[in-house]
Formats: sequence, structure tokens, C-alpha cells
Amino acid sequence: MFQKVFLDNFLIYYLKLKCHSPMSSNRPTIKTFGCRLNIWESEIIRKHATDSYLNNTVIFNTCAVTSEAEKQARQSIRKIKREQPDKQIIVTGCAAQINPEKWNTMSEVDCVIGNQEKLLADSWQRLRNNQLSSIEVTNISKVKETASHMIDSFEEHTRGFLQIQQGCNHRCSFCIIPFGRGQSRSVAAGQIVKSVRKLSENGIKEVVLSGIDLTSWGQDLPGKPKLGWLVLQILREVPNLPRLRLSSIDPAEFDHFLMFAFENEPRLMPHIHFSVQHGDDVILKRMKRRHLARDVIRLCKEMRRRRPDTVFGADLIAGFPTETDRAHEATIRLIEEADLSHLHVFSYSDREGTPAAKMPKTNPSDIKRRASALREMGRKQLDKLVSLRVNKYDELLLEKSNQGYLRNFIRVKLAHDKLLPSGNILPVKILHSQSHGNDSPSVVVELL
Repeated sequence: MFQKVFLDNFLIYYLKLKCHSPMSSNRPTIKTFGCRLNIWESEIIRKHATDSYLNNTVIFNTCAVTSEAEKQARQSIRKIKREQPDKQIIVTGCAAQINPEKWNTMSEVDCVIGNQEKLLADSWQRLRNNQLSSIEVTNISKVKETASHMIDSFEEHTRGFLQIQQGCNHRCSFCIIPFGRGQSRSVAAGQIVKSVRKLSENGIKEVVLSGIDLTSWGQDLPGKPKLGWLVLQILREVPNLPRLRLSSIDPAEFDHFLMFAFENEPRLMPHIHFSVQHGDDVILKRMKRRHLARDVIRLCKEMRRRRPDTVFGADLIAGFPTETDRAHEATIRLIEEADLSHLHVFSYSDREGTPAAKMPKTNPSDIKRRASALREMGRKQLDKLVSLRVNKYDELLLEKSNQGYLRNFIRVKLAHDKLLPSGNILPVKILHSQSHGNDSPSVVVELL
């Protein structure tokens, strides 16, 4: 049975390679920066641009979370134009939405398209017919609905990222994203279930529910359903989906349905990534966050009580304005007490137009030192997590180059001489891990 399934999947893998042969290399190229939501939207863009025969075009789907993300996009644009001067360059995404004029002034850029326009087939057809102006960006705050596109598969990903919510009604003092995404809008539950079912039928083994403020899903829908209710609906209505995972969620809105789902649904992956940002209560208030450090600690302890194999991650900002060494140490304590393992550490940078940009600044050298300390803490925490899993059994969702993710989002490499086709879930045993300086530990597993 295993051999038949393996051969069937290998045939699918071979046919995919044929479809991506040099004969089709002239298709539009998509460069994606930032969040999982951008990954989903890039697949929509890819389909629309391909259908519009924009073969000599490179589309940059940008991020505006940090100035570094914008810098990377600008560098990539210049590099592509130097190496392929005949390419048409299109810029879209949050950075383009927030400040389209800045991107339009780049000599390499042919057109700037807003976050709403990038999801419309008409935008790319008009671009093909030379009917777009150099800037096509509308006021995102006036948009009342979100896209409900159906995606059959993901060209560059074995996991399926599905947008279920868009925008944000909160105004954290450091965040510019609401200006790029608009108000919170939810996709209807029925449409989400249809999309998940379609992805599952087309071979996607893991679907990741994504959004800008994921836990606000449903607040603008009739009856104001909760995210946890939606999770239970998906798992009930799509019984053949092996894995469901959530992207980053707000610890202030973790509902009881969601607790029940994690406790009782093994197909909901035991990995929760919180938008924590800091461990000091004063800083959290200045950030205009809606939780305190003790709320995160209590929530992690409660979820571990309900499901002991749950692993937690967190977004953290180092060097927020007015941050002291004492405040920084509070974040270190939070990591330890909540036992956070998967850390995304950001060095604070001003975003023009946010309240935090007007606050007293932290010394840049202190920001760098504290960000480094948090990343080192993250490596130690991940090392500890992996060491507890050595010689234990798990399931691997195989991606490129014999690498992939375990159920708890530990990234591993398969100890196998021959490359196996991606997209399969394989039973494995964790052999060992090895740290590599500043990199995450290299975790090796064997196929059972």
C-alpha cells in the first residue's frame, strides 16, 4: 500500500516538474515579502497575471511591517532590473499601498498597484492592455468586503495558506499595517470550508488559516461567530484534511471554542504562535496592546494542561521607545515562564505616521544588543524543545530538499540519500540535533 501511494505521488511530482520546464519559464514572476497572507495573495496575483499573459513581468508583493522589509524589496527590484533590464516591474502589497509615490519614483518601477486592486483580474488585464496609470491605488479604509477567491493549489508551497480575514480595527502604537490593509473584514464560513475542501481534494495536506488579525474573524458576520467555532466547522466538514494550522493570533481573544478545538482535535496542529510583542506591562500599555504578561503565561499554562504537547511561539519587539534594561529583562522572564520556543524577534524601527514614532527613542546599540539577546534566548529554547523530542516519534510534512515541518512546527531534515517527492506526510523518528552558531539547530529525523 505504501509503495503504491509513494509511486502515485512520485508521478504527480514528475508531472509538476514537466509543467515547470523551461518551456514555461516566461510566465510572470512573483516576489513575495512578509506574512503568510501575502503568500496566499501572491497565488491570486499569479493566476490573474498568467491569465493576462504578462509573461515578461516581475511582480513584487511587498511588506511594510519593518523598514528592513521595504529595504529588501527595493534591493531586489534594483537587482532584477540590472540583471534583466527588459523586464516590466510591478510593485504592490502593503508598502505600495501606504506610500505609492515613493515606489513610483524608482526608475526601475513601471507601475504601483494597491492591495485592493492586486486581487482583481481586471487590474492585470488592464495592465496588459496598457490601460493602467503609473499608480493604481484606492483608499483601502473604504473597502468593506474581503476577497473570497478559490485557490486550487500553491505553486511554491506544500502547505496551503488560506486568507479568512483581512484588515485590523486595532491601532497598536507601533503598527502601520491598518493603513495598508484597512478595517477588519471576514470571509464567510461557508466559503472558507469550500476553499479548504478544494485544497484538500487537490492534495494539500496542511492548510494554514491566515489573516491580519485572525482572532477578529467573524466579528463583522451575522451572529459574530468565533474563530474556534470556524476551526471546528472546518474539521467536521473536511474530514480528509490531515492537518489544520493557525497563523499568528492575539492572546487577548483566545476563545473557549478554540481551547476546546486544541484539546479535542488532533488534526489541529499543537503549535500556537502569539502576537505578544513584549514582556513588560508598561511597554505593552504604551504599545496599546490588550494583554499583560501574566495573561500570556496563564494562557500557555492552561493550554498545556489541556494539551500537553502544545508548543508556543511569539512575535517580540526589541528596543521599543522608552524600553529600559529592566523592561527588556521582563521579556526574557516571559519567554522562560511561558516556555516560548519559536520566537520571531524584530528590532524596533520607526514607521512614519504611527504614535510610537513620536516617542523617546531607545539607543540603537541597545536595540541591537537586546534583539541579539532575545534571538539567542530563542535558540536556547528551541534547542531545549528539540532535546526533549530526541528518540521520539512524529509526523513530517515533507517539503523541498527532504526538509519539512513536524506537527509542532519544528523544522527538520530527513536522513535519506535520495530526494523524496514533497507534499507527503511521513512517520519519522527524531535522531538528533546540532546547533550551528547563530542558526537554528539542524534537526535530523529518519523515515520509519
